[in-house]
Amino acid sequence: MFTYFSPESRVPPDHPLRRIKAHADAVLRSMNAEFERLYSSTGRPSIPPERLLKASLLIALYSVRSDRMFCEMLDYNILFRWFLDMNLDERGLDQSAFSRLRSRLAGEETAKRFADAVVRRARELELLSDEHFTVDGTLIEAWASVAKSVHRKDGPPPPDGGRDDQGMVNFRGERRSNKTHESKTDPDSRLARKGLGKETRLYYSGHALMENRNGLCVDILVTDALTKETTAAREMLARQRRKRVAPRTLGADKGYHHRDFVEHLREQHVAPHIAQITGRKMPGLLDGRTTRHESYRVSQRKRKRVEEIFGWMKAYGGLRRTLVRGLNRVQLQTYVVAAAYNLLRLSRLQPATG
Repeated sequence: MFTYFSPESRVPPDHPLRRIKAHADAVLRSMNAEFERLYSSTGRPSIPPERLLKASLLIALYSVRSDRMFCEMLDYNILFRWFLDMNLDERGLDQSAFSRLRSRLAGEETAKRFADAVVRRARELELLSDEHFTVDGTLIEAWASVAKSVHRKDGPPPPDGGRDDQGMVNFRGERRSNKTHESKTDPDSRLARKGLGKETRLYYSGHALMENRNGLCVDILVTDALTKETTAAREMLARQRRKRVAPRTLGADKGYHHRDFVEHLREQHVAPHIAQITGRKMPGLLDGRTTRHESYRVSQRKRKRVEEIFGWMKAYGGLRRTLVRGLNRVQLQTYVVAAAYNLLRLSRLQPATG
């Protein structure tokens, strides 16, 4: 005798992942044409790319450390199989499938369209503000070691005598900078530090644009660690204008208090609700005519919520240190993590109805 049950019967009706799955499935159905293009027309049947994207959401939501660990958990975790619409007797996934997917999507915009589709879902549910936004940036540590992977650009690798028994290079007495040194493991990363007195590591820069009503991440951009925050902010605002979204205010911290950036916002008819640097005078640009309004104080309160986005992405989403290497792949991972964060917020703001 034997018994058989479906994963659906084992998931509690009030489980929070049910609402996330309903929103994710609705978003993926809207992208059917995009996924049809990704299917192979030759060879053996491929794994549906939408299933791998949903698996990537689970990796972010449950803080799974690696693709290989997720594939092992999928063999015995009924909740994961239910989320991926897999039967109990269906063969699990192989970690190489994730590598192949990233290789295919690295030059595509599928992950970006997926993140944008989640934002459109929130807009359809009337959970977004199209007028008031906040921008901020953070450093994302690269998956590469300064002591082992950094070498001179124009010189030979250090001799065996320049390494210890752990393979670490002795840089004593040698000055390192991004002009003279680079990482052989992840050449797209850059040497940087988070502040005075902090150690130098290999980083990328992550930039987020948040709408102020419910704190959803409407855009996210990854650049090298040397890119100015104001440059990334201009790019994200330009993306919003291409989507016919016209921001009226933009909140930001003191790192964005620069004349050229404030002038740019004025030219775009966006009120610069930027924290002022004490003693920096910008006549006619950022003075009492802007800061005296209540809306300025509201933006200054709201802008702190953007740290919740970075905090969740790093503490739970796997972006404290990247799981992949290369700018394109890090951007792809960041889009998926941002989509996971927004889906989690959607499930809490408004339960899915179908």
